[in-house]
Amino acid sequence: MNMQSEDKPHTGAAENLEGIKHRLVVMSGKGGVGKSTVAANLAIALSLKGYEVGLLDGDMHGPSIPKMLGLGGRKITGEADGLLPVFAMPNLVVMSIGFLLREDDAPVIWRGPLKMGAMRQFLEEVKWGDLDYLIVDLPPGTGDEPLSVAQLMPESDAVIVTTPQDVALLSVRKSINFAKTLKMKIVGIVENMSGLTCPHCGKIINLFKTGGGEKAAKDFAIPFLGQIPIDPRVVEEGDRGVPFILSQDDSPVVKAFNQIVEKIEKQYEEVKKEV
Repeated sequence: MNMQSEDKPHTGAAENLEGIKHRLVVMSGKGGVGKSTVAANLAIALSLKGYEVGLLDGDMHGPSIPKMLGLGGRKITGEADGLLPVFAMPNLVVMSIGFLLREDDAPVIWRGPLKMGAMRQFLEEVKWGDLDYLIVDLPPGTGDEPLSVAQLMPESDAVIVTTPQDVALLSVRKSINFAKTLKMKIVGIVENMSGLTCPHCGKIINLFKTGGGEKAAKDFAIPFLGQIPIDPRVVEEGDRGVPFILSQDDSPVVKAFNQIVEKIEKQYEEVKKEV
């Protein structure tokens, strides 16, 4: 499954990505926090506002972005000067190792060097073109893939996803320190799965507590982007390959995503004014 043609030299990530204004890495300290859902819906929310967006699924072992966006079975094509990302919808293109698998359930049995090599090729050889945002959905933890992206995209910023309970917050602190150690700007923390509205009585049930992500943001003096509540329809729509943000515009989840996007926009607008 080698994407690299033998006669094609590396162009270098810096050169290949020079047409991208903002590079956002979506990461988490542990699995099961809904990071891929956050990354996918953030990418779509930005594209719906008219931005040109690329979404890179950086999880080599469990690529879920193709399924979530209804792109299962799609394959990438190559040209002499690089690989073409998959068109998902107006203003949004996607790349994932899932597009290279013969079958959706085929395992990727790779050690670290192979994963790092694949990530390098995604950043160096995919024809991303001119984008306002490149969203990189990384696997949980602080291992090979996050390290590869941090090294290949030194100007990338981080959005850290957590859930409110203490065990998740313990891991998210590691992600914060990882980003700071590698001099990545932290755009902020998103607290996912923050409360469930009871369908019978309308009261809020805090299944995993609430406010932990906001407290972590205050402890580390970094921005808090917002809380995303639990909505069972997110899972249902994701399984159907329908991005939630496109199908349920009346949901508090969609409102939360749009508010998070507004905060991200505001940060970059403020930076532009300072420059």
